[in-house]
Amino acid sequence: MSNPHDMKAAKGTYESFIGTLKWSVPLISAIALFVIILIA
Repeated sequence: MSNPHDMKAAKGTYESFIGTLKWSVPLISAIALFVIILIA
């Protein structure tokens, strides 16, 4: 079993999560804005 407090693995997971978030949040916002404009 691996160490539950493995900071290297946790940091890697965190960085990939934040990296994905940086791209997905603006993308989802742009899509939502486009849909709102389309409906209005």
